[in-house]
Amino acid sequence: MTRVLITSFGFGHLNQEGLAADSLAAHVVVDLRVHFRDPHVSPEIRDLTADDPRVVQAVLATPGIPQLIDALVDVALAYAAGPVTAPVHLALGCTGGRHRAPSTARELCRRLRERGVEVGLVDLHLDREVISR
Repeated sequence: MTRVLITSFGFGHLNQEGLAADSLAAHVVVDLRVHFRDPHVSPEIRDLTADDPRVVQAVLATPGIPQLIDALVDVALAYAAGPVTAPVHLALGCTGGRHRAPSTARELCRRLRERGVEVGLVDLHLDREVISR
């Protein structure tokens, strides 16, 4: 079985910690901040996280996200097909690490598991405070 590690995180929290995304040592870092609508702008789900189905529904209904997840499945499988047997690490980041990144990461995990891939998931900032704008 192939081993893939997926990390969701918030760029804002990394910045507060004095870290850069490359400190995650991921093969691929995906930045969800600019191109995909932020659920944070909806007051009714702002304080929720990807543990809430309303957040997940909002993220997965965002134009482009399903296609991105499809592409990331292919990316993970392509890395895993290489001759090195080390785990493949994908990191997905949004501003706060509570909505877009963990929702997308969890769906990516689900789809990879459907393909028989052994997947680990770490949500670095899911339970951190909401970043004010």
